Parts: sequence; structure tokens; C-alpha cells
Amino acid sequence: MSVNQVVCSKNDLVENSGVCALVNGEQIAIFYLPKSEQQVFAISNWDPIGKANVLSRGIVGDIEGKFVVASPLYKQHFDLISGECLEDETASVKTFTISLEDNKIILV
Repeated sequence: MSVNQVVCSKNDLVENSGVCALVNGEQIAIFYLPKSEQQVFAISNWDPIGKANVLSRGIVGDIEGKFVVASPLYKQHFDLISGECLEDETASVKTFTISLEDNKIILV
């Protein structure tokens, strides 16, 4: 992936929810949590347990201080910062560093 690539605009995001972006042929789930310090998070859209690109459609929440998304398939929770699955330590998803700058979502 390229460095400092504009992925989408802030207007494409939905507060407290996820959207999917196709970046260099890979689906990335981007989550916008405006009340958090980091505000934007990005992980692979691929659910390694459900074997489908669905994580952007999951429900976001906070479990013991960790921002997570619950897979819409089998409800496992993936940490939005580390990519780790809270219920299955053998499963994880790829994470991406992104930032919100001038109303643009930048993949770093």
C-alpha cells in the first residue's frame, strides 16, 4: 500500500459505524468513533472466522476499555487497534494506520 494515500473523505464515514473501502485491491473496514481520541480506525474487512468480507458491517463498542467491532456473522469481537480477536487468541485481523486530516482519511 502506498504511503499517505487518501482513502476517502470524512463525509463518506458514518459516526459510530464502519464503512468498507477498496484500497489497492484489498477491502479495508474503516470505523469512525468521533468521541474517541483516535477517531478513526482501520482493519481488514475479512472475518477470519466467518470467512467473509463483513467486518465493516459489524457493531462497534467498548469492552474493558478496548474499542472493538463485533463480527455480524458469529459475533466475535476484534480489537480495532491490535486486530486481536477477544474470544479466540488464534484469530486476528490486519490493522492499518490511518488518520483524519483536513476532512480526508489518510492511509499512513
